[in-house]
Amino acid sequence: MDRTTTLSSLSEDPFDLIVVGGGITGAGVFRLAAQRGLRCLLIEQRDFAWGTSSRSGKLVHGGLRYIAQLQFKTSFHSVAEREKLLDAYPGLVNPLEMMVAPPGASHFMKFGLGSLLAIYDWMSGTHRRKRYDRDTFLSLLPGWLNADIGGFSFVDGTTDDARLVMRVLQEGRSAGGTAVNYVAAKGLMRSAEGQVEGVIAEDSETGKTYEIRARAVVSATGAWADELRTSMGHAPRIRKLRGSHLIFSPERLPLQRAAGLISPVDKRNMYVLPWEGRILLGTTDLDHEHDLSDEPVIAPSERDYLLTTINHWFPEAKLDQSDVLATMAGVRPVVGTGKADPSKESREEIVWADNGLITISGGKLTTFALMARRALDAAERWTGAGSRGAPTATEVEPLPELSDPELMTRLLGRHGCAAAAVLAEAGGGELERIADTPFLWAELRHAARHEQVVHLEDLLLRRVRIGLLLPNGGAGLFDRIREEARALGWDDARWDEETTRYTQLWSRAYGPNAGRG
Repeated sequence: MDRTTTLSSLSEDPFDLIVVGGGITGAGVFRLAAQRGLRCLLIEQRDFAWGTSSRSGKLVHGGLRYIAQLQFKTSFHSVAEREKLLDAYPGLVNPLEMMVAPPGASHFMKFGLGSLLAIYDWMSGTHRRKRYDRDTFLSLLPGWLNADIGGFSFVDGTTDDARLVMRVLQEGRSAGGTAVNYVAAKGLMRSAEGQVEGVIAEDSETGKTYEIRARAVVSATGAWADELRTSMGHAPRIRKLRGSHLIFSPERLPLQRAAGLISPVDKRNMYVLPWEGRILLGTTDLDHEHDLSDEPVIAPSERDYLLTTINHWFPEAKLDQSDVLATMAGVRPVVGTGKADPSKESREEIVWADNGLITISGGKLTTFALMARRALDAAERWTGAGSRGAPTATEVEPLPELSDPELMTRLLGRHGCAAAAVLAEAGGGELERIADTPFLWAELRHAARHEQVVHLEDLLLRRVRIGLLLPNGGAGLFDRIREEARALGWDDARWDEETTRYTQLWSRAYGPNAGRG
């Protein structure tokens, strides 16, 4: 069912549940609700994964630093969910070896770090950590400043965050749910007694409004979580924190493994990791004071902070702004407690339930499925006992044999039950990679045909990630992109409008000079 047909049917029959928010948390709630047999609708005011869920640090991790901060519950839950995701989505959620070294040459610090990693492994029931002497450590991490007494490695996970959202949404649709992008919740429908009975929604593209009824509404809007809650008379609770990243080519920073870093500026924990054929450096942690309707943008001070840190640990690289391929900034929602240091705020999720509005916020990408279970448990009072039913599984059609088994795993992980269609629909030359990225032209073509692409930015920044991986956001390939995306049906005027909009957006919010103006 295409987007237009979906929109025309929204006001026909009441839903059991409406999920507001198309990031990873909302997608998780939507999937689980549909798998448990609820008639479920998800609406997203922009594109799916437009917000934090396409701008994360790409880590699926247990939160090693949370142990150091004595947030044991958060880390324990995160480790368990990390293991489930690694098992469920090979090719999309992949193991990531992270190298770490104790600061200085203190054997006491090395013992402490080793003990921390032992607890981390114990939580997951694995033994993945490794210990290295100085020479071995430096051979595995070329260019590292020093490792006077050696170091360690441990295993977390990495993912394409936007693609994970699309995969989870796909599983929810396969179970009978309906999800539509560019539809904003403008307000709640309430009875005379104050009971939430649905949402007043607006098509962001046409301005048309819809009254959509439901037995309960879950707000999974992340940094926007206060907006619906405050309409119910509650005080704001969400602290909005910006995390920014830099992306480099591997020619300028040739790393085969990830590394945990400590900023020489303020001693914060940071990381650098290989991601989709590029090198990702992050992250900052600052209060975000700007309008959430605007694209978050890295600040010049953040860029300088990140470059200072990477050059401290890899001094031979001598990286500067001219080496930055792209930037990326996202806004994390945490429940504010007034701590002076944003990094000390808890990442534990929280659920509020009030007259049929269930708000879930906080948490992290890794724990989205746990958050979904908590949200549906809270919704059961209004949706009925069926919301605790056993979820159904989503069948994945096996792919035809390919000569590249890694590509088979990647396509199955990224596209699930649609992976076979990606290959079946591919024309001549469409199984080639897009430039030097891991993405195939067939994936771009499939996304344009089947994945509710409304704007060019949806396609290049979220369905396939070439906007973050290629110079000028992939603008040099516009002619080929237009040919592959012909299913969008855009005429010359619409194509020119979309390319202008995209190049301006990329320059302002994702380019090397973003935030400098």
